[in-house]
Amino acid sequence: MSPQPHLFQRLLGEWLGTALLLSIVIGSGIMAEQLAQGNVALALLCNTVATVAGLFVLIEVFGPVSGAHFNPAVSLVMALRGELAWSLLVAYVLAQLLGAACGAWLTHAMFDLPVLQWSTKLRTGPGQWLAEGVATAGLLLVILRAPASRVSALVAGYIGAAYFFTASTSFANPAAAFGRMFSDSFAGIAPQSAPAFMLSQLAGALVGVFVHRLLGAHPQAGAQAGAQADAPETLSIHPTERRASGDAMPT
Repeated sequence: MSPQPHLFQRLLGEWLGTALLLSIVIGSGIMAEQLAQGNVALALLCNTVATVAGLFVLIEVFGPVSGAHFNPAVSLVMALRGELAWSLLVAYVLAQLLGAACGAWLTHAMFDLPVLQWSTKLRTGPGQWLAEGVATAGLLLVILRAPASRVSALVAGYIGAAYFFTASTSFANPAAAFGRMFSDSFAGIAPQSAPAFMLSQLAGALVGVFVHRLLGAHPQAGAQAGAQADAPETLSIHPTERRASGDAMPT
């Protein structure tokens, strides 16, 4: 069995992975908007393709280090399920939020934009809030029920689909909403719009867990029970890390 990464390594993985995820989302949005010349559908498609590819790669790369959560809603669900120590939850969330902000600032620097800025893009209303709840519920359902060897691809694929079937373009991540407040760009969200998105995402995550339980155990349930008894303090959505840590259950 491979040794567990140290806490510093886990937090570094969450910080760096979230920063890169936000850089991918924001940077591809800026580039797409510049190239699409006013064609919003084309810009969104380019933004989606980059995000799907980037998310898949980031989960594969950082899964063995930190579990590749990049998302406070995912970390919260794991803590509620006893698969992430509560003592680590706050540290994980802080690393994710800091990483999200750093990712936005890094992207602005690469595109020669003012590094420090606030988004002015309002995203509000019951439809948007419901969309975020649905997007996040679906994300957690995919994470919880995906076959271990396919979780990276299925999570990335689901987010790509949710970009287009939800009215909000599927943030599905409180850290993403936080980081995108700092970017007045294609992917941004105004600070006054972000809190409602975050609350909707957290509520949606709980709904996803509830639906997962309603659906009942899946084929890996037996292995999961024994694995959780062996190593309850960490959980990865990446199959390599689950094998290394003794956790067989995806986030």
